[in-house]
Amino acid sequence: VKGGRAAHIVIMWLYFPVALKRMLNFNVPPVKNSAGEPVWKVLIYDRFGQDIISPLLSVKELRDMGITLHLLLHSDRDAIPDVPAVYFVMPTEENIDRMCQDLRNQLYESYYLNFISAISRSKLEDIANAAIGANAVTQVAKVFDQYLNFITLEDDMFVLCNQNKELVSYRAINRPDITDTEMETIMDTIVDSLFCFFVTLGAIPIIRCSRGTAAEMVAVKLDKKLRENLRDARNSLFTGDALGAGQFSFQRPLLVLVDRNIDLATPLHHTWTYQALVHDVLDFHLNRVNLEESTGTESSPAGARPKKKNKKSYDLTSSDKFWQKHKGSPFPEVAESVQEELESYRAQEDEVKRLKSIMGIEGEDEGAISMLSDNTAKLTSAVSSLPELLEKKRLIDLHTNVATAVLEHIKSRKLDVYFEYEEKIMSKSTLDKSLLDMISDPDAGTPEDKMRLFLIYYISSAQAPSEIDLEQYKKALTDAGCNLAPLSYIKQWKAFTKMASAPTSYGNTAPKPLGLFSRVMNTGSQFVMEGVKNLVLKQQNLPVTRILDNLMEMKSNPETDDYRYFDPKMLRGMFVVGGGNYIEYQNLIDYIKGKQGKHVLYGCSELFNATQFIKQLSQLGQK
Repeated sequence: VKGGRAAHIVIMWLYFPVALKRMLNFNVPPVKNSAGEPVWKVLIYDRFGQDIISPLLSVKELRDMGITLHLLLHSDRDAIPDVPAVYFVMPTEENIDRMCQDLRNQLYESYYLNFISAISRSKLEDIANAAIGANAVTQVAKVFDQYLNFITLEDDMFVLCNQNKELVSYRAINRPDITDTEMETIMDTIVDSLFCFFVTLGAIPIIRCSRGTAAEMVAVKLDKKLRENLRDARNSLFTGDALGAGQFSFQRPLLVLVDRNIDLATPLHHTWTYQALVHDVLDFHLNRVNLEESTGTESSPAGARPKKKNKKSYDLTSSDKFWQKHKGSPFPEVAESVQEELESYRAQEDEVKRLKSIMGIEGEDEGAISMLSDNTAKLTSAVSSLPELLEKKRLIDLHTNVATAVLEHIKSRKLDVYFEYEEKIMSKSTLDKSLLDMISDPDAGTPEDKMRLFLIYYISSAQAPSEIDLEQYKKALTDAGCNLAPLSYIKQWKAFTKMASAPTSYGNTAPKPLGLFSRVMNTGSQFVMEGVKNLVLKQQNLPVTRILDNLMEMKSNPETDDYRYFDPKMLRGMFVVGGGNYIEYQNLIDYIKGKQGKHVLYGCSELFNATQFIKQLSQLGQK
């Protein structure tokens, strides 16, 4: 505490794990190649802090930094009086009370208090009073506002929150009965996280936003907050030595704020790329996928309890080279690559076995001896690469299990057919099967799949179907077991938006099928893709990508010509308010690959898959 206020220490890093590592090193940059052992410490976090750390730092990385224990703030914790504690929590009333209790109970040797968002003066005084009362003032080593109130899932993707995400959800923003006070609270929550993001990035953005939407409300508030911080030269988070010299010398980022309502079809769309499929059909959350595996095919005896399924969790992070290379690839390519990796591994494994066999050769003939000496070097090389080989095997097993689980969903729900059909609807191509036939087919997908398909058709149509046709569709959907509440909301939404007269364009070409798979590679493949279409994707810019392109390249386009412009530095990434998805993220990444020297960050207030979005639409559509 300096001068009676919290020390506003700002960390400017383009890669956010480094900011966390600095915090965990008592807010001192970690020294590379340090010969000494790290200082052993305890990490105390709340659920918000846990969500921020878990996608970025593994347990091993935490241990390498000296974190011997990582515990939740509100769990039962024993005193460890000779170890320093690093706290990483939101400055809530409940958290402050528990931290004060820890001080009174003398749990740790010293306390490094890090707040995810800025702590208020009154709460800071509460901590000071507790420290004085516990005679622990000297033990409170440092107090920091970290400005890390967002979750980084990829180097180029972030989401605002995971805990209490329903408070900033699409449903929360679009509720018909929402009060002005509730909307202000939602906007303030979003703005606080975006402010933290740019403080951590160390840059003042130029802000563009659509008019008359929640995105405009966020833009106005964020612009005001950034301006107020810049005006206070003494305490500004964007000036001074904290950020280093020349922080404004590089090209400033463009922040494009869009409202989810500009495109409701993409979040409902069945997808065909690996990462988006995993998020759509599996339990994929904060870069971790949870799978259920059956214990075996044998049936249980009559009257016996059914066997429990084994649950396995896998982390899909930037350290996984296969994931990094193939997360944006069409699924058939992924299946083929897994098989190729498996065959490559088996070849290496067979080579090690062969060399070991040769090393066991007995005899004195010169041929065997020369072969022995020649293969000794080869075997030594093979053995030295064993850790790498084992890691390769681990990743093969991981992606075999994940891809197999995805394939089961594709086959059982005919997701390739849905993807192709929806692409044709969105690109206004000719359909080879009527929509009613698709909805009425008992073997094609779940009720939710059918509702997603129809909503995309309804949203993408320039003209809504007649009441007679609509009743026919509604009957077919009801017969298929669909809940019609989402349709009720979409009808209201379309009636009150410009989208009714000018539906969003999604491009003019549908994916081209390469025929049916009888197999992917050879007969030994684990991925028998019979009956699954091998669809080749044609790159088309989705609405969000097209908006970014217009604004970044300064193109004149009716879609973006009326977007408001804010520059908080003048004193007179792409972010979706209302939720985002991996389909848009991948589309932006594919787009920016062709723009040399430019980068894009995709952020959203929440990250949902189609099931979660349908649920919100259903809640909004209920009478």
